[in-house]
Amino acid sequence: MGTTTPAATAASPAARALRPARTVARWAVRHGMPAAYLTREARRGDLVARLLRDPVLRADPHTVHEQLRARGPLVGSALGLLTTSHAVAAEVLRSDRFGVGFDRSAAPGPARWALAFGDDPAATGVAEPPSMLVVDPPDHTRYRRLVGRAFTPRATAAAEPMVPRVAGTLLDALEPAAARGEPVDLVAAFAAPLPVLVIADLLGVPTDRQEDFLRWGAAAAATLDPGLPLRRFLAADRAIRALHDFLAGHFARLRREPGEDLVSRLVAASDEDALSDRELHATVLLLLGAGFETTVNLLGNAVVLLDAHRDQRNALLADPTGWPNAVEEVLRFDSPVQITGRTVRAGTELAGVPVRPGSRVTMLLGAVNRDPDVFADPGRFDIGRANARDHLAFSAGTHYCVGAGLARMEAAVALRALTERFPGLRVTGRPARRDLQTLRGFEHLPVTLR
Repeated sequence: MGTTTPAATAASPAARALRPARTVARWAVRHGMPAAYLTREARRGDLVARLLRDPVLRADPHTVHEQLRARGPLVGSALGLLTTSHAVAAEVLRSDRFGVGFDRSAAPGPARWALAFGDDPAATGVAEPPSMLVVDPPDHTRYRRLVGRAFTPRATAAAEPMVPRVAGTLLDALEPAAARGEPVDLVAAFAAPLPVLVIADLLGVPTDRQEDFLRWGAAAAATLDPGLPLRRFLAADRAIRALHDFLAGHFARLRREPGEDLVSRLVAASDEDALSDRELHATVLLLLGAGFETTVNLLGNAVVLLDAHRDQRNALLADPTGWPNAVEEVLRFDSPVQITGRTVRAGTELAGVPVRPGSRVTMLLGAVNRDPDVFADPGRFDIGRANARDHLAFSAGTHYCVGAGLARMEAAVALRALTERFPGLRVTGRPARRDLQTLRGFEHLPVTLR
């Protein structure tokens, strides 16, 4: 494996001179053109484009979801083919006839040029190759095999004792505010730092960089959305570059002084599975920069739902064995990931409709997980729902979330600790949703602790 890092490559004089132009080119093809297209389609009345461009609709997307569901299991939209059907989404996610990869050669000439010119290893985000999110087998298989060892059921069980310790420390820090009856932002004080500290420990990175990891993670999450305004993209670009710089230094330290953690093993790998330097950056950036985002959103969504259904929260206080299923119902009812897509790799038929190679299929997971063909009375939040775990919140098939077991465990343990420490917790004021399209969670969550 080479030792030239993406950060080092970007530090050359030629790279520095080209950086502004490359950055604008990358924004234009990944965000500027999609934003213009979606804005035009929204004005023409396309429901999906309106959903993606209107934060008011995204705050409560379920009316739009049901309007789309009424049109059938597979419909045309600004994003190509779209489904709200659990059966169709499950077929797409689990079939090797569909993939996440994007064939750049099929892009129009100007877009193809911009993608090539704007490619910058020092600023590659979680939604750009060679990230596991956007590559198919065999590369995906190799990456997954390397990182999956850290997220097996046995590894997750070994990490479980750490979660109540971290939760306890964070909750101890909230006791003074609780005693004074002062409101606190539960995202900033608990939901965000907890999974950051856990993933940092598992990956062997310094936990004292917590604030940096949160900022970098927010930047990585924003780049999952199409159509970012230039100013917001530039802020995300700066944060992702800073994360790459940190990783370059961290990898150098681990080469000198390896530990027993996952990143040390990835850095030291020397067999046929060894990652190139760019692959190493992309893989660890995904695990660190976005590895905690789902859990942050899951925790916030759960607190708000249980505050609105206090009888169910009281039932969990009386019988804590219900927490794992309660987490599944939160994942189903208010999915932290709202949308995903696949590209048709081989001509096939879907929901009785012929689909051609290169076609795009978008799945609205927030609607899929409320499909009445699978979930009885799907608009009702019910922590005792027998088939709650049938949701697709963590995707399915080849790209099933590698950290799903860890996220489930963290949420169940952390929510129980929070609820038992502060059984009188109440949401106060107006929680603020994050201004995101792909992910769904809260930016601020004011609560009083009793």
